Amino acid sequence: MLSQYDPIKVELILRDETAPPPFPPASDRAAWDALKDTLGPERVRELIVAGERAAQEPIPLLPATVFLEFFRSGSREEYETPWFVRRNILADLVLAECLEYQGRFLDPLLDIAWAICEESGWEFPAHHPDLPDVEYPVVGLFAALTGTHLAELVHLLGDKLHPLLVKRIRHEVDRRILTPFLTRHDHWWLHPTPGHTTCNWTAVCSGNVIATALYLECDLARLAEIIARGARSLDDYLATFDADGGSTEGPSYWGFGFGNYVLAGHLLYQRTNGRIDFFADDLIRKAALFPLRTLLSPNRFANFSDCEPDITLPVPLLAFLARHFQLDELMRLANAHTAVTPHRNHSPLLWKLRELFWRPDPAAGSQAIPAKHDWYPGMQWMIARYDPADPDALVVAVKGGHNDEMHNQNDVGNLIVHHHQTGVVADIGRGRYTRQYFSDGRYKVFVNTSLAHSVPVVNGCPQPPGEQYAARVLAHEASDVADRLSLDLKDVYPPEADLAALTRTVTLHREAPHGWVELVDEVAFASGKGTFESVLTTFGSATVGPDAVRIEADGAALDVHYDPAVVAARAEVVKDVDLATGPRDVTRVIFALAAPAQSAQVCLRMTIP
Repeated sequence: MLSQYDPIKVELILRDETAPPPFPPASDRAAWDALKDTLGPERVRELIVAGERAAQEPIPLLPATVFLEFFRSGSREEYETPWFVRRNILADLVLAECLEYQGRFLDPLLDIAWAICEESGWEFPAHHPDLPDVEYPVVGLFAALTGTHLAELVHLLGDKLHPLLVKRIRHEVDRRILTPFLTRHDHWWLHPTPGHTTCNWTAVCSGNVIATALYLECDLARLAEIIARGARSLDDYLATFDADGGSTEGPSYWGFGFGNYVLAGHLLYQRTNGRIDFFADDLIRKAALFPLRTLLSPNRFANFSDCEPDITLPVPLLAFLARHFQLDELMRLANAHTAVTPHRNHSPLLWKLRELFWRPDPAAGSQAIPAKHDWYPGMQWMIARYDPADPDALVVAVKGGHNDEMHNQNDVGNLIVHHHQTGVVADIGRGRYTRQYFSDGRYKVFVNTSLAHSVPVVNGCPQPPGEQYAARVLAHEASDVADRLSLDLKDVYPPEADLAALTRTVTLHREAPHGWVELVDEVAFASGKGTFESVLTTFGSATVGPDAVRIEADGAALDVHYDPAVVAARAEVVKDVDLATGPRDVTRVIFALAAPAQSAQVCLRMTIP
């Protein structure tokens, strides 16, 4: 438990230990010249050219009216897009100056860092009640990240920066981040509170406050208090993980939340010569394996909750964890990730810097092969792979859980079926983040409803939100013959569904080449005959035949066989679903009981054509 690190103990350690910096400052030319030799002239030139472009890019304005756009329309992009442009300019200028070290980029750096210091608030409008109150700064995700950005700028180039810029950065960081963290108790993300659970916010905020303080806080007693307070908070973040290292927030927020936990842990480990070790608990090693254990195909993961179907994770994060815990498969995943779309970076300087120093080992290879079977009993996730080395073999992921999870969508019983590196039966991912998305209207957004997932509709009732709407595991098994998960879903639906029983069993059968998937829903009603629909969602097309539906998506296909004496099949298209990656059509393939019944069994058999 990180709570073992009380302020007195931490201060004694800090006073006892001197350590080399986590990354060499730019003034250490031997270290940076060695890095340049390792990177090679082509890569170094790319980074310097990026700095040259950044030096010419105008600093986007962030006026009050743009800040207020979120409150007026619910849209986030108007403010957040230029906010990110500013941080990317900073990152590219810092790295170019560190590599070249001729002073060419110092004036543009002065301008962009000064502009960031002049922002009235560092946090997004979505996390404010109104315009920023300069007397009561919001310490949130992006304020905390900004603190670390500026702190690493000072660390890397402080002796070259204008001294009053350095003074300004120290003042603003203390006023906006460090002092509020120490003196206020209204940070909802610090510990679980009524109406709020800890989540990725806890790791990002507490982790980056620690990181910022390690660079900029000179008072060791104060630094020790920040570390100890942050460690107690991070304990609550770790408590959100399944005992096997799984996170119900999904792989995308694993990269964000756990990634920033690792960032802080590394800085603290370096500063204390390993005497404060945020990586010591075996849970951290298990959590490090989460992306590998949820891998369906290259850069495609079991994307339950608010997570896009196609994501990339920070390569340096994967490489660091692989090296620290000696995880060869994770290193291969890091190498595989270098060949896909670059990571959409929420913290540009932090990960771009670590990309230079935390490089994967190319000798490890780039074919990451997970296990045939992964199971997270605490959060009720099963990932079953017919043959992890065969891209054409079937992979199925299914979840139980409840409908008040972190970044929840109403999706208990949901499944994903992958073939040919494609989610033919897909979780459509997360919606575009708007004011409504994180309000009482969240479950009026289609993507968050159970209608957008491969789960039943019972007597016309979708799944409601709430922790009480939870699955119960009836059976789980994994063998050379089949991988199977059976869930009791009766309590996932409201009383008006009139359920006496509802069991869902998902099986990956191994006896056929590439495997086949069986989905069986057994339903019984309490007071009379009822209606029942088993639904599969896809981004592809669906062709309904007399006893099978062919689903085709991105060059992959599944035939879903059904009994026409029991169910009638149809397909409907939901147009222009507002997703994070842009509007997309979603097809719902519906297998409905042919007639109301007191009880019934709906059996779907999915095979490769």
